[in-house]
Amino acid sequence: MIVCIDLNCDMGESPDGSVDTAIMPFVSSANIACGFHAGNADTMRRTVQLALQHSVAIGAHPSFADRENFGRREMHLSAVEIISMVIAQLQTLKAIAVAEGSRLHHVKPHGALYNMAAKDASLARSIANAVLDFDASLIVYGLSGGCLVSEAKAIGLRTASEVFSDRSYQPDGTLTRRTDPSAMIHDKQKSIEQVLQMVRTGKVVANDGTVITVTAETVCIHGDETGAAALACELSAAIRQAGITILPPS
Repeated sequence: MIVCIDLNCDMGESPDGSVDTAIMPFVSSANIACGFHAGNADTMRRTVQLALQHSVAIGAHPSFADRENFGRREMHLSAVEIISMVIAQLQTLKAIAVAEGSRLHHVKPHGALYNMAAKDASLARSIANAVLDFDASLIVYGLSGGCLVSEAKAIGLRTASEVFSDRSYQPDGTLTRRTDPSAMIHDKQKSIEQVLQMVRTGKVVANDGTVITVTAETVCIHGDETGAAALACELSAAIRQAGITILPPS
């Protein structure tokens, strides 16, 4: 039985930060957009400050350089380009975190970069090498059962296997593509039940009814989704009521 779990949220992706302000009290780690798919120096600084106010672990949320499509368009780059792209974003957020008297705790790729790294071992290895070159103490967040977790572990990095509260799964353990109407779970109670099942049993039911084995070390809430703040509040309460402590990976 799991006794503690991390609750993470993708943040720093909106201009005014009002959703982040509403969500931050209920999570234990924040994945902050580093400017390539969303955000800028001001949003990064504001989100770092907000995380520090609530003792939330600060993570980088690097993406492909794709603001037009919010980082959700697949791009095919060389290993050198991937490493350079990821490190550039880590450097930007680290500088802001240090200026605010803090440090980076983890790295979680965003959007297409995340989904591609779950399936593509070569891409995953490039991301892992970027983290290793930049700061080997950082924890890599990746899809449970995906290549990013296995490749990061293979080179000695610490990892956190991630599951999703508000996304549906395919029979192979990957997330349903956002172009599919069933990709997002909009029913809060269904989301909460899915999380508790994954945390308690290590299982989740895919769209076709297949039962998938997962490792739940960190649970994601998408801050850009309608109702994210309400889900964060109710999900954190349900997790605590189940006797599970909410803490970032250590």
